[in-house]
Amino acid sequence: MPLSRLQIPDIRAEVIRRGIVAEISGTTIWRWLSEDAIRPWTYRSWIFPRDPKFEEKASRVLDLYARVFEGEQLGQDEYVVSAEEKPSIQAVARCHPSLASAPSRAMRIEHEYRRNGTLSYMAAWDVHRAKIFGRCESTSGIGPFECLVAQVMTQEPYASARRVFWVVDNGSSHRGDPSIQRLRTAWPRAVLVHTPVHASWLNQVEIYLSIVEWKALTPKDFCRHRRR
Repeated sequence: MPLSRLQIPDIRAEVIRRGIVAEISGTTIWRWLSEDAIRPWTYRSWIFPRDPKFEEKASRVLDLYARVFEGEQLGQDEYVVSAEEKPSIQAVARCHPSLASAPSRAMRIEHEYRRNGTLSYMAAWDVHRAKIFGRCESTSGIGPFECLVAQVMTQEPYASARRVFWVVDNGSSHRGDPSIQRLRTAWPRAVLVHTPVHASWLNQVEIYLSIVEWKALTPKDFCRHRRR
């Protein structure tokens, strides 16, 4: 069994069974492991780059963050927008009101809840102007993504911009050359730029979505008026 699967009580029982010690407390084991290089309760994962054009695509995205495209500085009327969706958000409403935290007492959340379906949160982040655009949809997909694009592109300064670069990952809502053509047909000033495959972490809006997850969606407690 991998060491990472073992909990403190498992380790305690095993060392006693093997006769390594006659008795030992879980606190002692935890302290030793915490001070040691081996920490069986933690793990790290990784993924190997699969995109043969990883460096080329990543460089294009990073250059845009530095306001450079194809070796030229962007003009004052050119913008970079990082976009992504957070799908399948469980919109659950607690059966009883939550109690706020108080001195020596953690926040209390009712275990029982009502299901109000799922939501998809769409977000677009203006990289250089620090402005966020968001909307909730009942599902993700090409249509909802195009609604997000329209929400941004119909507002100033994007409506009259020379170019608006949209940085996206390779999700089904905006994957491949067909998505580039769709965006260009609907909005001639919009330029879709994909991150490398399995490199959505290069998309700056992911930082914002992680903040939304920890500060707004944990714990999940959706009132009906919030869902609307």
